[in-house]
Amino acid sequence: MSRRAMVLAAGRGQRMRPLTDQCPKPLLSVAGRPLIEHQIERLAYFGWREIVINLGWLGDQIRTALGDGSRLGVTIRYSEEGWPALETGGGIQRALPLLGSEPFMVVNGDVFCDAPLDGIALAPGDLATLLLVDNPSHNPDGDFGLRAGRVSEQGGQRLTFSGVGVYDPRLFADAPGGAWPLAPRLREAARAGRVGGVHHAGLWLDVGTPERLSELEHRLLRGMSGEEAQ
Repeated sequence: MSRRAMVLAAGRGQRMRPLTDQCPKPLLSVAGRPLIEHQIERLAYFGWREIVINLGWLGDQIRTALGDGSRLGVTIRYSEEGWPALETGGGIQRALPLLGSEPFMVVNGDVFCDAPLDGIALAPGDLATLLLVDNPSHNPDGDFGLRAGRVSEQGGQRLTFSGVGVYDPRLFADAPGGAWPLAPRLREAARAGRVGGVHHAGLWLDVGTPERLSELEHRLLRGMSGEEAQ
């Protein structure tokens, strides 16, 4: 498997308004640094050092802030979408020439997760492996079932898709092009028995609202203070 990863960063951040009216959501500050830098740092720590970022809403600001990635110890290339952006599935499909022919990781630009990102891999014949987390209050019914490492629409423990996954490029074969969401294609692959899953019970936040952004800030600052006290 390649060590290429994609951070989805093209969205508008509608629930974050007015914070995202003039600043793309991935550049919102958390504990003194842009959210996307925290994500890239974790990817690099676990060996994912070739990064693709898709650009849509205020994308030039992201390119200016991150450059070629050398400051963060990675190599960054950009997939231009313009506006409106291409949604999750369409955005990944557009970036496939940069991601290559081997499986790659994708991380939503508005999540924070302390999972070990080197432990997510594809089983032979699978099209995807999803990192699943305990259901938060804003998604109490979960997204998928998980039983013995296999993801299904029904059955098993109900969990929430974290926005972190590893995908085989074949998952996007014969996709419609243009803007389309990834979730229906993941459900189709799950029905075919070709999606694995890993349950992470640690820290995960969908940083989709100002309140959750503040919660993450508090958690990270508290963690930093704890490290200094040790």
